Amino acid sequence: MDAADPLALGAFWARMLDADVADAGDGDTRIDPRSARSNAESIWVNKVPEPRVGRTRVHLDLRLADAEPAALLADGARLVREPTGEAHWWVLDDPEGNQFCVFPAKEGTRPGPFGLVVDSTDPAAQATWWAGVVGGTVEHESTNASVVDASGFPWDYWVFAGVPEPKTVKNRLHWDVDLVDPEPTALIGAGATLLAEPSARSNWWVLADPEGNEFCAFAPRAIG
Repeated sequence: MDAADPLALGAFWARMLDADVADAGDGDTRIDPRSARSNAESIWVNKVPEPRVGRTRVHLDLRLADAEPAALLADGARLVREPTGEAHWWVLDDPEGNQFCVFPAKEGTRPGPFGLVVDSTDPAAQATWWAGVVGGTVEHESTNASVVDASGFPWDYWVFAGVPEPKTVKNRLHWDVDLVDPEPTALIGAGATLLAEPSARSNWWVLADPEGNEFCAFAPRAIG
């Protein structure tokens, strides 16, 4: 997650996710939700010089512990929109203007993130591409398409939501991918675009999917 102030934004999201905050170095922070089922749920908050521009195209969906988001609003979230019609969820803002959606408590589910939502001009193609990369099944609903049961994906749904406008600026939130091979050759062969190679300061590749969504790819890590 890009941030002008990683310390403040990291503290905010730690409150939202009931998480611990760790120092990630160079002024960055890492958020580790206490109820996480794997390290894949950790969120790095990284300092960037540029301000947020335009509407957030990648966001989290959160399940509340209560019927309404009063606790989140008391902890610093800002109300953008109340539930209305078929949109039975609240839209909130974090302190840097990044929107996220929150849903009321539901029996049989745990509070916290349950979905990653990405705006897309062609949701079916995007979901199919990512399912081809990470596995899982594509489900279609109205103008959206979702990937479920993807290998290593930490939440229930990866939703590509249909929007008319194409992506024009860098996303403020991106996901990381652990590679099976030492290099992202297969990803590039499948249609990803290489944006940056590993460097002295970063041991990962920066790639973009077919709609230009940036993501980082890491070589397999040694164990032990």
